[in-house]
Amino acid sequence: MSEALGESTLSTYTASDGDNLAVQDWPAPERVAPRGMVVLVHGLGEHAGRYHHVAERLNSCGFAVRGYDQYGHGESDGVRGALPRPARLVEDLIDVIGSTRKRMDAGAPLILLGHSLGGLVAGLLVALDHVRVEGLVLSSPALAVRLNPLQKVMLGTLPQLAPHFTIGSGLNPKFLCHDAAVVAAYRADRRVHDRVSARLGAFLAETGPKLVGHAIKWKVPTLLMFAGQDKLIDPAGSRAFAARAPKDIVSSHCFPELFHEIFNEPDNAPVFDTLTQWLDERF
Repeated sequence: MSEALGESTLSTYTASDGDNLAVQDWPAPERVAPRGMVVLVHGLGEHAGRYHHVAERLNSCGFAVRGYDQYGHGESDGVRGALPRPARLVEDLIDVIGSTRKRMDAGAPLILLGHSLGGLVAGLLVALDHVRVEGLVLSSPALAVRLNPLQKVMLGTLPQLAPHFTIGSGLNPKFLCHDAAVVAAYRADRRVHDRVSARLGAFLAETGPKLVGHAIKWKVPTLLMFAGQDKLIDPAGSRAFAARAPKDIVSSHCFPELFHEIFNEPDNAPVFDTLTQWLDERF
């Protein structure tokens, strides 16, 4: 059963372990020559619906777009901010890619676009090399998280003692972007939450450095875009990844004045221009 939502549709996908994931599809317009599929992977505490304007821009370029609410987020099953097992989010992405491939034309490229936590999940999938993707776009990926002293102490003990215990993420919405309307909509969005479990916190803290270490072996064409004034994720992680990765594989762009959600900034034209140029050059 699907529900119309503007130019997108909402549906439910049942993951391999039986949990339901909310899926949102933005088909490319019939008047535009099809070029492939982009799978969106959202960040911590949010949901795929916040990427409607990103999907519309990709649609105008000829790409169909599929987003989904990760486990414990948005309209999907799961305790808010929970992580039943460390590999759960990557396993779900593998499931989504598999089901998406079945509806694509043979030979059409599939590109992942992951933001923040979603960038971490998408990047880990590429590093593990379990499934084939033709391209990866990382938006402010959580390659280095900012932790206060209390959070560091908690991550040293709680993942083993109480992995499902959740606390506030500490994310301050005013640092999402410079657009007050976007921040207000985020605060009012019932599908947004501020919870993070001990296990999810450990996943965030530990996976980023692993990906930075793996960057030297990177093989999938990747566009890395990050914010120079990011107050939520430390941009040093993206800089370290870019420094280690092969320059002919990873294209890196820092936007010095932007906050974390680079697609939601008032001056997002350079961000979209960078994205579309990279897609045009490769697909």
